[in-house]
Amino acid sequence: MTMPEDILAYNRQLIDQFRSDGGASMGDRALLLLTTLGRRSGKKRTSPMMYVREQDRLLVIASNNGATADPAWYHNLIDDPHVTVEVPGQRFSATAQPLTGDEYDREWAQIKEKYPFFAEHEKRSGDRRIPVVVLTKTD
Repeated sequence: MTMPEDILAYNRQLIDQFRSDGGASMGDRALLLLTTLGRRSGKKRTSPMMYVREQDRLLVIASNNGATADPAWYHNLIDDPHVTVEVPGQRFSATAQPLTGDEYDREWAQIKEKYPFFAEHEKRSGDRRIPVVVLTKTD
């Protein structure tokens, strides 16, 4: 996917579209909205992103399109793991927990196999280990 010139404007438009029709216009795209609390601003920050459903869990990948730094939303959830998740037809509170160890290795390998563009992101990210985060519903 080619990244838009103004990613923030693109994301705002995507969030508005998702919320206006409950995600129906996303078709079969596995897209969710993740709302975190800004670690410096204290304001709610919403980011649209792809997710992977793994049994009854939702996984999000902090690839940041292969940048050498983790995305801001990832830093926010490390500081405060209480997040809000919106998927088509549902909005719920969740706890975000980065995967570690063997579980990380297994899930990351499966994600790259199913979605090869994440392997490309990994190559571009330098020495950065791309986090995989599980979102666990709390309400």
